[in-house]
Amino acid sequence: MFRPKLPTMPHPTGTAPPAVVQPTTVTPGAQSPLAPAAPVPASTRPAVQLTPGTALALVGGGTAVVLVVGAVLVSMLLAVAVTAASVAVCAVVLRSLVSQHRR
Repeated sequence: MFRPKLPTMPHPTGTAPPAVVQPTTVTPGAQSPLAPAAPVPASTRPAVQLTPGTALALVGGGTAVVLVVGAVLVSMLLAVAVTAASVAVCAVVLRSLVSQHRR
C-alpha cells in the first residue's frame, strides 16, 4: 500500500545507427561566405513624434503619479503619527494608574 509503483521502462523498438562525424579542413585566412547585413536607412525607422497634445498628456500623467504617490506616503506617515500618539497616551494612562495603585 505504501510502496510506490515504479513505471516500467519501455524497450526500444529499433536501434539507431551511431552518428558519423566527418572531419573538415580549416584553411587559415579564409573568409566566411556570409556577408554582413546592410544597415537600415534612417528614413525607414519609426521616429518618435512629440506633439503638444502628447507632451501635455505626459505631463498630466506624471503629475497624477506624483500626486498619488505623495498622498499614499503622507497617509502612511499620518497613520504612524496617530499610532505613536495613541501609544503615548496609553503609556501615560497606565503610568498614572500604577502610581495611584501604589499609594
